[in-house]
Amino acid sequence: MFDNPKRAFLEAFFLALVIFIIGLLIGVSFESGRLDQINQYYSNSEISLMDSVALNRISDLQNLSCNKSIDYNAEFANKIYNEALLLEKYEESGKMTDTINTAHKRYDLLRTILWVNVIKTREKCSSKIDSVVYLYNYNTEDLTERAKQRVWSRILFDLKQKEGDKIILIPISVNNDITSLKLLLDKFEINQYPAVIINEKNVLYNLTSISDMGKYLK
Repeated sequence: MFDNPKRAFLEAFFLALVIFIIGLLIGVSFESGRLDQINQYYSNSEISLMDSVALNRISDLQNLSCNKSIDYNAEFANKIYNEALLLEKYEESGKMTDTINTAHKRYDLLRTILWVNVIKTREKCSSKIDSVVYLYNYNTEDLTERAKQRVWSRILFDLKQKEGDKIILIPISVNNDITSLKLLLDKFEINQYPAVIINEKNVLYNLTSISDMGKYLK
């Protein structure tokens, strides 16, 4: 008589353990599938970026039009921006390993290279290209900073929707230990994040409206 409650408890415990393990395996498998998709996007973006770099080199050698270089940079920027939105949705749904963090860092490196490419294109093509670089802390634990970053993201999303291909929007997290990005940021002397750099001339820290941001665009 005394063994029945103990047996029932053990059976319930092992059943709960099995369900937990199955749920864990399903979760890991689901994230693995998401990561495979992200890696596929990344591989395609990496090829597109190398193609863009090659195009700029060819442009220097063959004096190709600025419009072609600008259009290609804008096309690539739109591609990885949309993939950034997808990555953000994956992160918001919860992650069980650090693999998505690694994917995020790889994308930040791509965006840094894109920014360098845009700067070189602007130097060659004068005032024919607008860039808006959004710098933020990835996965910050500061609730105030996190809330401000959410608002900035919404403002810049609306700006992109309004301006379309007239601007190149590049979001980059600054706390992923990317040496090339740190070197690039040295000249701006930025003292806080989030920050928005427009055309490498104006650095904005305070939240502002789309119309106010328009005065910094060409």
